[in-house]
Amino acid sequence: MKHLKVQLVFFILLICLAFASAAFAVKPLIDGAEKSIEVKQAVEEFNENLGVIHRISEEKHEVIPYSNLYEAMQTYNLQLYLFKQNKLDSKSAYEQSQFKLTDYGLPDEKFGVIKIPKMDLEMPLFLGASEENMAAGAAVLAQTSVPVGGNNSNAVIAGHRGYSGYPYFKEIELLEAGDEVMITNIWKTLTYKVTEIKIINPNDVNEILIQKDKDMITLLTCHPYASGGKYRYLVFCERVKE
Repeated sequence: MKHLKVQLVFFILLICLAFASAAFAVKPLIDGAEKSIEVKQAVEEFNENLGVIHRISEEKHEVIPYSNLYEAMQTYNLQLYLFKQNKLDSKSAYEQSQFKLTDYGLPDEKFGVIKIPKMDLEMPLFLGASEENMAAGAAVLAQTSVPVGGNNSNAVIAGHRGYSGYPYFKEIELLEAGDEVMITNIWKTLTYKVTEIKIINPNDVNEILIQKDKDMITLLTCHPYASGGKYRYLVFCERVKE
């Protein structure tokens, strides 16, 4: 009888372990599905807001909506170039954007949408690579250019290499020279093409600086995948002439 009870306890323990293992395996799928819905809704929300912004701008006969913000960002980009991004010297410098979009009358802090067809990826884009922004989408490193277009600019856009079951920049190694990356902000859609790929050490700041006379974005993520971020994977992209 005692032997039977031991067998029964052991059998119950096996069942519990099986359920626990199944739950552990399913959780990333659930998290990924939830994050996918969240990201899709954020993109749709930005596009809806964009429609409202342009409709109001047309009614007011404005040439450029939120022109004060646009001019401030252009000035900021120029200052970064002239002062050689001398404040790009620490992790904290990347996180805090100079621009709080709601202070300019925008409904939230979504700056735009990044779309990478080769990766089948479309995500909201934020300014400042804080933990909150990185969890919600892709983020432009502060102290790098704001992606509004223009020579002597390089917006460095960081994304997780997979997070909470969602890919983010997980498939970045699919990108090759000539592939397109699109940035839609509240003024226009900017199209860039991949020109170069590099793997660097995390402290190689010189690799992400503005390049003279170029209109660029640079995608940045950890490398290799699931390695804890020993290196950084960079994808340099230059603006396609309209």
